[in-house]
Amino acid sequence: MVFPSEPFFCVLLLSSFLFLSPSQSAPDYSILVYKGCAKQAFQDPNGVYSQAISALFGSLVSQSTKTKFFKTTAGTSQTTITGLFQCRGDLSNTDCYNCVSKLPILTDKLCGKTIAARIQLYGCYISYEVAGFAQISGMEMLYKTCGAKNLAGGGFEERRDTALSVMQNGVVSGHGYFATNYQSVYVLGQCEGDVGDSDCGECVKTAVQRAQVECGNAISGQIYLHKCFISYSYYANGVPRRSSSSSSSSNSIFIRDRAKYREDGGHYSRRGSWCWVPGHLLAVCKRFDKET
Repeated sequence: MVFPSEPFFCVLLLSSFLFLSPSQSAPDYSILVYKGCAKQAFQDPNGVYSQAISALFGSLVSQSTKTKFFKTTAGTSQTTITGLFQCRGDLSNTDCYNCVSKLPILTDKLCGKTIAARIQLYGCYISYEVAGFAQISGMEMLYKTCGAKNLAGGGFEERRDTALSVMQNGVVSGHGYFATNYQSVYVLGQCEGDVGDSDCGECVKTAVQRAQVECGNAISGQIYLHKCFISYSYYANGVPRRSSSSSSSSNSIFIRDRAKYREDGGHYSRRGSWCWVPGHLLAVCKRFDKET
């Protein structure tokens, strides 16, 4: 099978459309952040690719009970598919499994039988691609979102940038994951599990720079690059206290980063973009503004 080198097209799904109502019981970490689907579908008359994907997903879900990152391949030499999952560093093994176990069905529902896909939930993500699929830099931006409310002056930018700097160093010393707060700014960063400390630091540094430029004075923002992501959020009354022994409490802090968009009379505002670069799960940059 020959795979095109031109950019693929992806239908954008925004989590602003998919927030669960309080009456729904699904954990917050299962909420969709974004999806990336290759336009080209498998040419699979004999079902060999479908079997390979099924085996791949089964292996990934099984491993999610033991680890927060796993990468493997499935299929034969002519139908090789590489895939991985990663959970956020503060999830328990049980929460990681509960998150990852939703992804195979969700991937099929959102992308169908495409030759490559990436589905990002708040707590975990999964991606796969067939052999021969074009590669991109780990620094490429997949998705961003910035809070609608800005805070100019008052030392906010200095506090945020200091917090981001602390997080940038912490991710390296923490071997790929770090979260902390500094003067009412909560920050979190994580790199893909097979990225070395040095490359992780460079990836997070790039994400921090993108956040500073793209989000400006926004009180919250998230930047997802191909190999890492960061999140920051400012709390005027101080970062809510969290229990270091509970993944659910730390998860609630992270999700409350998103809740920072629910301000000004309960309106939900979000600004963001999704980009696709040649040969991978990114789209021609699209701007969107959604308020409900």
